[in-house]
Amino acid sequence: RSSDLRTCRDVAIRLASGIEQIGPYELLSRGDELPVFAFRLKDEVTNYTVFDVSRRMRERGWQVPAYTMPPNREDLAVLRVVVRNGLSSDLAALFLADLVRFTAELQRQPAPGISAEVGFRH
Repeated sequence: RSSDLRTCRDVAIRLASGIEQIGPYELLSRGDELPVFAFRLKDEVTNYTVFDVSRRMRERGWQVPAYTMPPNREDLAVLRVVVRNGLSSDLAALFLADLVRFTAELQRQPAPGISAEVGFRH
């Protein structure tokens, strides 16, 4: 239904905006066309990776795949969020709270803990 898609898109846009405000993240898309968006770590972040973020979010049950892009852009590693029907604004707020908390913890670690080779598995 178009109202379900619109609701998912609205939640995606709010989530993307909230992630952008956290600090070390840069949006690659905003979820304004489809309720899907991607983001990456800013270049100055060197002590953790998107794979560390994905692992920490998975500990709380969030599926936020991290992966490197295809050939000719393998230098770019991203996290992807898909907002599905049923992800309420309240759940999105919990997602953001977990991301904020884990980001603060990861910022304190001395070096990346996870490489691309052990990233997200479906």
